Amino acid sequence: MVSEARAQRITESAKALRDAHKRLLVLKLIAWPPRVRKRFFATGEREMPEVDLPALDPRPALELIAHARRKAPRDPVIGAWLRRQADALEQTARMLGAIGTAEFSEFSQRLYGRPKDRFPRTERTPLELAGRLIQTARRLSGRLPDPPPPTFTAQEVAAEIQTAVNHHFGSKAPRVEVVKALIARASAAPSRIRIRESARFSDLDIRQLIQHEAYVHVATALNGRRNPAVPILAEGHPGTTRTQEGLAVFAEMMSGSLDPRRLLRLAHRVVGIQMALDGADFLAVYRYFVEHAPNRREAFENAARIFRGGLLEGGGPFTKDMVYLDGLCRVHVFIRAVMDTGRVDCLEVLFAGKLDLGDIPALIALRGAGLCRAPRFLPPWVTDPRRMVAHFAVTDIISRTSSAGLRKHYVEWLREQEVIPPVEPRPEVVELEQTTFEWR
Repeated sequence: MVSEARAQRITESAKALRDAHKRLLVLKLIAWPPRVRKRFFATGEREMPEVDLPALDPRPALELIAHARRKAPRDPVIGAWLRRQADALEQTARMLGAIGTAEFSEFSQRLYGRPKDRFPRTERTPLELAGRLIQTARRLSGRLPDPPPPTFTAQEVAAEIQTAVNHHFGSKAPRVEVVKALIARASAAPSRIRIRESARFSDLDIRQLIQHEAYVHVATALNGRRNPAVPILAEGHPGTTRTQEGLAVFAEMMSGSLDPRRLLRLAHRVVGIQMALDGADFLAVYRYFVEHAPNRREAFENAARIFRGGLLEGGGPFTKDMVYLDGLCRVHVFIRAVMDTGRVDCLEVLFAGKLDLGDIPALIALRGAGLCRAPRFLPPWVTDPRRMVAHFAVTDIISRTSSAGLRKHYVEWLREQEVIPPVEPRPEVVELEQTTFEWR
């Protein structure tokens, strides 16, 4: 336990950070209204989007952040964690104060990273990871059956999700709403999950939304609210985005709902960000997505996600969308390390609120000080980790075998075999697949 005076300083600092965050709602401030998309298509997709950029005075938020720094105790764990939150929120405030300039993108890159940044202790980068995913998809193109089309309406999806969250969260379940204006197909807050009315979904999309939005994003927010002594834990900000999104995509993978189209969408966004960093303007990146997205509406939305708040002429994008693959890789390796060391206690800590992997020591210290409670809501793959344990046990022994040359053996052997031409499925087989593919 800590002294009452020290606990009070921690709480005052965390409250000031929470109050600053509420003035810095990044995605809300830089979102493009629907009229931008409508005009873009009405003018033949040849003209740059016309976007009225908001102006934000960062000074009120910066004053709260400075107060949080003054109150944070001077220790290398909890105090250092509070100061890291302050640093991330200060960069966020300065980013939003520079909307529409090159400086906006510079702060974005500090907060979310860049596609060519190396992972710790490796030469690998998120851009390389994205490229490998795209190459794999190209090799398999035309060799696998097409996935079922997204036929579920937003209303049907909302009903499915509402049933799932009612069961999982009980009286704390968020309300699921269908809305007209939303740049993403879905978004989540502790009290509500929103689904875009015009979007259509597949069966795996529904499961992805339940795992990603509900069992991770909503759960970590609700768990964070259980800790009034450190209220910043309930608020997701750019300093926690990489881990939160990586954890959410990992949840999709553990539930068996992460499909190739989803991975490719994330990979192409990383490539789009690099194109914009290299100077490509909105129209060039949009045309790239037209080649790789299922329709022009999604191509526009993908490009808009990269250019919102930044420079439409290129060179200064918003880099948030690279954190999905980046975060997935980091979370996957971290949880593998959890299995290697037997530190399953650290896996539970990940859900205590909105945090980064690097914040875990501080959360452990807060638990020991009596300032942080155990998370109440955990996804099924944590409460019943059998599938996860089996996954890491099998991938461990397979990776060791692969590194010993077995993979190279089969790759060389397959390249020597005659390629079998694809066979068109019989109509009755297609009909059978369509009638049995529904997921409820």
